[in-house]
Amino acid sequence: MRLQMKDIVMEFGPVRAVDHVDLTVEPGQIVGLLGENGAGKSTLMNVLAGVYAPVSGRILIDDKEVVMRDVRAANSQGIRFIHQELNLCKDLRVFENMFLGEELKTKLHLLDRNTMIARCREVFQRMKVDIDPTAVVETLSAAEKQLVEIGKALLFHSELIIMDEPSTALNTEEIENLFEIMRQLRSQGVSFIYISHKMPELFEICDVYYILVDGKLVASGNFADVNEDYVTELMIGHNLQSDEFNTHTCAATEEVLLQVKNVSGKLLKDISFELHRGEILAVTGLQGSGRDELADVLFGVEPHTGEILVEGAKMPNHSGSGTVGRYMKKGIGMVPRMRPERGIHNDLSVLDNLSMGYLNTRAKKLLISPKAENERFDRQQQAMSIKVGSRKNPITSLSGGNQQKVILGKWLETAPDVLLLDNPTQGIDVGTKFDIYHLILELAKQGKAILVFSAEFPEIWKVADSCMVLYQGRCNARLSRDELTEKNVMYYSTGANLEGLKS
Repeated sequence: MRLQMKDIVMEFGPVRAVDHVDLTVEPGQIVGLLGENGAGKSTLMNVLAGVYAPVSGRILIDDKEVVMRDVRAANSQGIRFIHQELNLCKDLRVFENMFLGEELKTKLHLLDRNTMIARCREVFQRMKVDIDPTAVVETLSAAEKQLVEIGKALLFHSELIIMDEPSTALNTEEIENLFEIMRQLRSQGVSFIYISHKMPELFEICDVYYILVDGKLVASGNFADVNEDYVTELMIGHNLQSDEFNTHTCAATEEVLLQVKNVSGKLLKDISFELHRGEILAVTGLQGSGRDELADVLFGVEPHTGEILVEGAKMPNHSGSGTVGRYMKKGIGMVPRMRPERGIHNDLSVLDNLSMGYLNTRAKKLLISPKAENERFDRQQQAMSIKVGSRKNPITSLSGGNQQKVILGKWLETAPDVLLLDNPTQGIDVGTKFDIYHLILELAKQGKAILVFSAEFPEIWKVADSCMVLYQGRCNARLSRDELTEKNVMYYSTGANLEGLKS
């Protein structure tokens, strides 16, 4: 399939989201679509996938003009869109989701469950993942749900697959498996449009790039001819120098706000550390190292043994909603990983999402004050430059970066002393990442004690005073700022120091 999008224009009222964009995808080509949040990437792909009808422009497949009246029409042309926000029915089984609307039937017009289950198993085997087609989707992890969406696109032998941030919930091994599948399909003539904010992924898997800024196409070409700095400058319109973080100075005081003593859990084994006021401690490790569990334990989501003390007060070691509430009221705030799954209330407005933390921890009046709610929103919008059409719009109407700013604002309104930031820039564009890095440094100067959970070394290096490296549930090293290098982090993350001792 050869796809051409010519002079596409898409408007939402007075806002022009896509402005006369051209895009071409050759057979067996992987196209990287780049741009900051709100640049028009998803809108352009929704036009291609039949979700939106463009104001003007043409779509051609193999030089013949086609009209994508709806999603079904796009699917019939061999085009599938895997959205960043997963479109799965949690109460249905995996195979039922994968064949939803396209069920197979027997000669008696009954659902052919056995064939559908078998077809799903074949796809998962090709993907090298172990997912039971008969499992209820609600029981799957976020990563498994993402893989189900990918499997659904592969199930119907699509000729062009659009992937919007597909690796957000995948670990390194799962990403490599995905890339291997993509390469195999590319050799068979299948094309991909790959949307991601992760530059290393784009340069590894994509052949060509298209860059959107404010709905306009500003550049395109071969990835082999450019580098990350060049692409980043095109995306954000100016040069972001990492050198500005070389002057990072620790704002920590002697006051200890968080003490963790011999904490163990499902994966964790005897974790101990202290966190001071104004200190930024990064926590890293490979998938399965216990990094995710430690974040959850420190917020009361998971039970633990050992002691967690906040300003000298011992916190409960069991889990549950009541426990989380006690951690919040004691001054701990958490920006969770997997924003769509854990960070936002999809059905509520931007304003309501920002107010949730305050109303749960600090509100003393029986009735909610609209004036106070709006004041809280105005304060955080100004502090973090949150871009929003109307604060009464659903939070899902915002870009990923602006959603993340709302989540941060929600927790800052609770006036926490300790902030847990679990993958705080996940699925966010380069420019907004730097905004959040500066915000983290500023919060530390204001006296917040901050834990940043991340697997990305560049992110860790930009903000951390020190870094705790986990390996198989244990703290394998705590690196000072002077010791903080990518080589050292990988050395301790892989347990190479322990292997050396064994030999």
